[in-house]
Amino acid sequence: MGNLRKLSVFIFLTLAIFTTARPKSGPNQKCKSGPVDLVFLIDSSRSVRPHEFETMRKFLIDILNTLDIGLDTTRVGVVQYSSQVRSEFSLKTHSNLENMVKAINEIVPLAQGTMTGLAIRYLMNEAFSPGQGDRPKVPNVAVIVTDGRPQDRVAEVAAEAREKGIEIYAVGVARADMTSLRAMASPPFEDHVFLVERFDLIYQFGLQFQDKLCGIDLCLESEHGCEHICESFPGSYTCHCLPGYRLNPDGKTCSAIDLCAEGKHDCQQICISSPGSFTCDCNQGYHLNDDKKTCSPIDLCAEGKHDCQQACVYMGPGIFTCDCIEGYRLNVDEKICTPIDLCAEGKHGCEQICIYSGPGIFTCDCNEGYRLNGDKKTCSPIDLCAEGKHDCEQVCVNMGPGIFTCDCNKGYRLNEDEKSCSAINLCAEGKHDCEQICISAPGVFTCDCNKGFKLNRDKRTCTNMDMCNTVKHGCDYQCVNTPGSYHCICPEGQLLQDDGKTCGTCKSANIDLVLLIDGSKSVRPQNFELVKKFVNQVVDSLDVSAHGTRVGLVQYSSRVRTEFPLNMYHTAEDIKAAVMKVDYMEKGTMTGLALKHMLEYSFSEAEGARPASRNIPRIGLVFTDGRSQDDISEYAKKAKEAGITMYAVGVGKAVEDELREIASDPVEKHFYYTTDFSAINTIAENLKLNVCPAESLREVEVKDPCACENLVEFQQATINSLDQFTQKLASMAARLEQLENQLLSRK
Repeated sequence: MGNLRKLSVFIFLTLAIFTTARPKSGPNQKCKSGPVDLVFLIDSSRSVRPHEFETMRKFLIDILNTLDIGLDTTRVGVVQYSSQVRSEFSLKTHSNLENMVKAINEIVPLAQGTMTGLAIRYLMNEAFSPGQGDRPKVPNVAVIVTDGRPQDRVAEVAAEAREKGIEIYAVGVARADMTSLRAMASPPFEDHVFLVERFDLIYQFGLQFQDKLCGIDLCLESEHGCEHICESFPGSYTCHCLPGYRLNPDGKTCSAIDLCAEGKHDCQQICISSPGSFTCDCNQGYHLNDDKKTCSPIDLCAEGKHDCQQACVYMGPGIFTCDCIEGYRLNVDEKICTPIDLCAEGKHGCEQICIYSGPGIFTCDCNEGYRLNGDKKTCSPIDLCAEGKHDCEQVCVNMGPGIFTCDCNKGYRLNEDEKSCSAINLCAEGKHDCEQICISAPGVFTCDCNKGFKLNRDKRTCTNMDMCNTVKHGCDYQCVNTPGSYHCICPEGQLLQDDGKTCGTCKSANIDLVLLIDGSKSVRPQNFELVKKFVNQVVDSLDVSAHGTRVGLVQYSSRVRTEFPLNMYHTAEDIKAAVMKVDYMEKGTMTGLALKHMLEYSFSEAEGARPASRNIPRIGLVFTDGRSQDDISEYAKKAKEAGITMYAVGVGKAVEDELREIASDPVEKHFYYTTDFSAINTIAENLKLNVCPAESLREVEVKDPCACENLVEFQQATINSLDQFTQKLASMAARLEQLENQLLSRK
């Protein structure tokens, strides 16, 4: 943007000169404005008459004839617009004038409306883009030629284009609107807005534009001969020199100013010259002071600029010698000092150890376990245990001169610090065989039992006297104690379920059930409420629990939504409450998509379906009121092949053939239909999902007692009877144990 502003100012300043006194451009004299990317945006709406368009075509060619066209100099693109925008050629299309003129002569006007704002956006986003030949750091100049008022908004898009660095000239002809021209053009408007009365006067803008773009710079266009700097001004130029140089009498060449040679300095010792300046320096052995002019002798010793290890002796400016302090001798390198070691030289009387204490100094010491005698030379052995100089908590054992170890009394062990002792807690270390409670003493233990238990004769194990009141048994009806254990029982007429805790009327009621309910638009809100009540009637007929029957709900229309998976709720009340909160989806009927969702997601273990290895029945129930809008065959078949028992319930316009295709065999037991939503509660009463056949209102099938499923039921009933008999025996055994303990306690 800064380069564009400089270009604009330069064009404006040179305009006055070249409109009065500039030389006429000859056929080979071209505009030398520097690299510019220039795009002409021309209005070819129906209001521009053919002869006027030809005038505009000639206007473009006349301007191009004055430009230095080339890929490295001035690049030109032309875009015409009316109700649409069409690029005639881009900035990178042509690299010579001849091809550009040919392309301009081949332009066919669009002759439609005047969508100037649309054209400016194309100019900004496409014409001045790298892909169309726009160069980085090269000024972008646009010339918009129009003859009418824009039919769209131009102010905002023009401001955005100017913000991106495009300098816009707006040229209006005849019917053009000055307000729109000013909204498009770059400031200042007096340099960028032109309005002429008719097309044959448009050449006036061409002349002014050429002057603005092609003002001659004598420093650039002439052999000025300036050695350093040429400064141009209208009609002439002048030469200047770089700082530190002066202009020679010839007015063009420059000479360096040597202030040292001219004596124009105040250095005390040495002057070093540079063009127009100088710096001071000092002789060897001196350094330059802070005033950068005077010099002082260098005391390398005082400044620490020496390599003596100990003492530096000043000998004159920049000169020193090294010396050593008392007790040291100077080495042959005349820099480093070595301490005098009397111990190493054997000049001592120590019995055991001589310790170097400094140059020419030593002290005597003793080996570990000995102490120095009063003569400070001989040594005696140390008995730390006898002297009480130890930190053993219980027992100190002397191991030799100055050496001891700690030990502990019986029932204690030495800690990791090898000093203190801790009582051996066999209970905490798990080194006991108590069943419940271990009571510790150092190195020994005794056993005890929790409340409700008693210690047996072995003084180790315990017997639970009342587990029903001491544990969370979870029995649905009643808990019965047995020696060290318990079991659950059910009231008459009910059976203990597989989890050993809950009671039910139907032993085979444990299923994974997923209901697919139609939420399409044809169901309608009031009927959808009846569908939710139907679902809750089905739930009421089931034995719902985490270990019993699990229920999941999916609603579908044009899409599928899981309302809650199999593992979300574990009571009938929670499920029914969740069902009543379900929102009606409306829209289409994609039953096939719902069956696919049920097979791939609803009966996955991630959503609560129990593993197939547990043989818990998987049941899918589809409730719909119309024909499916997608194919159901594939996933109805795959669901049944996957072992899912499928029920189909249809209402109203439901298609019987589709319901029968969904239902499992025998179809008559898995397919239900009614014409009215108000009758679906009857289906819920009659359905019972065939899990507990004795509860079904349909005709009860006479079973073959030798059939496989009936043999399984007989086996299960037999096992239950045996379990109850075993429980009674266990209860009797517990009672006998109590009596025996009472007799023993009396003895």
